[in-house]
Amino acid sequence: MSTGSIFLLPNGTWFVELAVVVIILWVVTKYALPMLNAAIEARQDKIRTALTAADEARAAADAAGDERARVLSEAREQARDIVTNAQALSDQVKAESGARGQAEYERIVGQANAEVAAARQRAIDEASARIGEIVFDLVAKVVGREVDQSAHQDLVREAVAALNAEAQRESNR
Repeated sequence: MSTGSIFLLPNGTWFVELAVVVIILWVVTKYALPMLNAAIEARQDKIRTALTAADEARAAADAAGDERARVLSEAREQARDIVTNAQALSDQVKAESGARGQAEYERIVGQANAEVAAARQRAIDEASARIGEIVFDLVAKVVGREVDQSAHQDLVREAVAALNAEAQRESNR
């Protein structure tokens, strides 16, 4: 066995390597780790802020959803009120139109009845004026002689009054 190098015993290189590793660890601990820790803490703060903002946004979205539901409910209620009012107005206009139509119908029928009554009265007046002449002509033919119209005027008036009374009874039916 040679006495040159025993693997388990450290030699001078090993101490130099150990010193370099210790120096590197000290430099990393002194300069690099604080920067890494600062970056990690900044990242954690950013994540915490984002989570807080997300929670606030979720709460705002929930509140907005509740507000939207309330506004939608109010809009539906207003729409129902508008439909109810429109239906009531429609019914009112329909009733008013029906009443106006009925009044116009009654006015037209009344006017027509008045015109018919006036025409009937004119026809009776014309007939009564002519009936006297016809009666006298007929009596003159039947009797065979001239009848004195002025002497029998009372008889003619009574006949005309009877015809007028009968016409009035028929127009009242």
